[in-house]
Amino acid sequence: MKRRPSMRLVILSFCAGILLFLMHRAALLMTFNFPPRFENEGERENFGLPKPSSPYQTIACDRTHPRSDICSVYAQTILHQNSSIFFVDSPNVPNSTEKLHPYPRKWEKDVIAAVNELTITTKTPKMPLNCEVEHEAPALVFSTGGYTGNLYHDFNDGIIPLFVTSLHLPEPPILVITNFHNWWLTKYADLLIHITPHQVLNLDNETRTHCFPSATFGLLIHGELLVDPALTPKQQSIYHFSRLLNESYTPHYYVPPPPKPSRPRLVLIVREGTRTILNQDEVVKTMEETGFDVELFKPTRTTELRKAYAVLNQSHAMVGVHGAALTQFLFMRPGSVFIQVVPLGTDWASEEYYGEPARRLGLDYLGYKITVGESSLVNKYERDDLILKDPRSVVKKGWFNTKNIYLERQDVNINVVRFRRYLSFAYVRAKRFMVHQG
Repeated sequence: MKRRPSMRLVILSFCAGILLFLMHRAALLMTFNFPPRFENEGERENFGLPKPSSPYQTIACDRTHPRSDICSVYAQTILHQNSSIFFVDSPNVPNSTEKLHPYPRKWEKDVIAAVNELTITTKTPKMPLNCEVEHEAPALVFSTGGYTGNLYHDFNDGIIPLFVTSLHLPEPPILVITNFHNWWLTKYADLLIHITPHQVLNLDNETRTHCFPSATFGLLIHGELLVDPALTPKQQSIYHFSRLLNESYTPHYYVPPPPKPSRPRLVLIVREGTRTILNQDEVVKTMEETGFDVELFKPTRTTELRKAYAVLNQSHAMVGVHGAALTQFLFMRPGSVFIQVVPLGTDWASEEYYGEPARRLGLDYLGYKITVGESSLVNKYERDDLILKDPRSVVKKGWFNTKNIYLERQDVNINVVRFRRYLSFAYVRAKRFMVHQG
């Protein structure tokens, strides 16, 4: 028979967890160098789809945002077959041409250079264009190039900006995609159908001339996994995106409810290759001793999102080492608990990409920042090496160091005595959530 932790121990662990959380949060806030953001509130208030400044302007572009360029066409837009040129049917306006890469990471020059460039022009084409397919809905043109294929970037640079941009359109758009991937359409089909009912067009392989009543090029992005209510038409937030996920991945047929749990369910995200938990069995045992029912979940690129949603939406807590798979915290219910294991050299990325977004979703988030002794790098470098002694100074030298050293060559060996304090804190919160939410 397993011994239950004494109430005094639980309370002390709870208080210790809160103190650790506050200290960790304060340290992070003092050291962050955030990605590009708006420079002033005026830009934030005005950021949406660009509007024409005069009756004679049919192409309006906004290039002030630090992450993405957006262009809107307020006239019939003709997609020329077998090309990346869009002609604007507006004979009574001056000639104008705009070019853009429709992917929201324009500050990363190497990345954006690999994204197809599109041309929008009011110039008259050399040969008359006949509409082979005439649409009633507007076009929304964007790229699934760049970092697409990494789950974090799929959502941060693609799905969430697509959701945000669609909120600004008068009706569901026809998605016109360049740098197209068939697997992407298959993977996100359940979600896309809740954004628009229209068939998706593969711009790279289109052999017919399409005409649209209007068009938007590029996607609006608010920040890391962010839907900012101040920048949406009806103050929509990440909770509205969470509702979209629920509509997309909850079965629309009767499913018998799972048995009422007696212990909180904790999902441990299992990694392989890098940033693995070397003493995983010992960690799982500690989790079970703390009071959790533990489920190991090892997502891959081919894991169906419906399956991942079912696993995490029914959980009360999730633990995982920093990495793209943690993006699936978006599938969790507000009020559940999320512990991110933070390897050396990943403090800023862990907080910016997962910690702060998780709090915005209403999760109880705690970052478990490992010590030098818990990193496998201690076996590769001397203790006085800056890589161990001062990771922040190494990270400041550039992304290559972060990627090559701290992301690709580091595993973790968790100190279960130290980690148990975090688990005890998580157990109290997860148990409370389970009692109230099931």
